[in-house]
Amino acid sequence: MNIIAQCSFLILLFDLISSNQDAVTCSSTFKLINQQSNDRLHSHDVKYGSGSGQQSVTGTPNADDVNSYWQIDGNDCERGTPIKCDSTVRLIHVTTKKNLHSHNFASPLSHNQEVSAYGEDGAGDEGDQWRVVCTTRNDYWLRKDGIRLQHVATGKYLHITGDTYGRPIHGQKEICCYQYANSQNIWKVDAGVYMQPSTEPLSSTRDDQSNSRPQSSSNTDHFDDEL
Repeated sequence: MNIIAQCSFLILLFDLISSNQDAVTCSSTFKLINQQSNDRLHSHDVKYGSGSGQQSVTGTPNADDVNSYWQIDGNDCERGTPIKCDSTVRLIHVTTKKNLHSHNFASPLSHNQEVSAYGEDGAGDEGDQWRVVCTTRNDYWLRKDGIRLQHVATGKYLHITGDTYGRPIHGQKEICCYQYANSQNIWKVDAGVYMQPSTEPLSSTRDDQSNSRPQSSSNTDHFDDEL
């Protein structure tokens, strides 16, 4: 193998290993930032005054609020397993232990589809399921990439509007589900605690014919920035 071929192979191998280490993994906890508005997906023990009356979900510009942490439910996958594109996940609000949820109620401000936090200690229903829609050609949900979360039951996308609430959540933005994919429903993970994935390299491009699922070989937590 000549020197050019050797260098090309080493670069490819480095990219594959880097992708492995940078994958979002099962049971990880993080913040989700809307790529267009820079608001964090947020919830708190404040119920909607209309619609379902369930716990509200909003967008907040406050980077330090502990109520903006979400965890991928570890009951649906093995801890530390990288999340594949098009996988179905549930997200648990860390502070209140309720699931990110949507259903056929109108959202309070824009009258799109309401998004709420629902259930107790991870227990909920089919309205808690979200499909990870990658915006790149990677096989896996990588921390550097924007993704969309598509509500499985209704097919609509987790979305932020330009509408802002008054009291008691003054300045926070409305979160809803929207029928069409656009720039207002792209999200990116932020600071959090990421479970260590397998050290086996992952493919850097999608392989629709592959049904293999990498297994975790380590339970070491990876700390990034805060939490």
